[in-house]
Amino acid sequence: MADISGEAQYVTFSLGDEVFAIPVTRVREILDYRQAFKIPNGPDYLLGLTDVRGQGVPTIDLRLRLGLPKTVPTPHTRILVLDVPLADRMLSLALVADRVFEVTPFTSEQIETAPDIGVRWRSDYIAGVVRRPTGFVVLIDLPRLFSRAESKMLQSVPTAELAE
Repeated sequence: MADISGEAQYVTFSLGDEVFAIPVTRVREILDYRQAFKIPNGPDYLLGLTDVRGQGVPTIDLRLRLGLPKTVPTPHTRILVLDVPLADRMLSLALVADRVFEVTPFTSEQIETAPDIGVRWRSDYIAGVVRRPTGFVVLIDLPRLFSRAESKMLQSVPTAELAE
């Protein structure tokens, strides 16, 4: 949620030792971790469906999507339920995070572009980075995180109402 000063609120979370952030306006809710209902023949990062108030929401292991080792759930593991704006629709999606920290403001002056390290690496999902005394926070560009084909596949995952 941006204001006149160029400040926006972000939810910060971790995957291992790395800290990431997404705009709070995209977060519908944060849930305690629970096992997703498996869906056959999906990509490895698609854990399945999570029941969110009677609706099945595709759930992603963000660690696998970013090329990190698979999530091992702990008491701190959370599920972020998101509304991701795509060109032609709103995609409901859940991401598994190792830990959710806080909602914090970042100003446009704090946000730097992703550094050029001179080699090809998967950085197209990075909207920017914020430098903190404890390290960097990577801002994720949610619509870019998934290719057009992936977003269509996630949109077509059966999301019929789940039985209680």
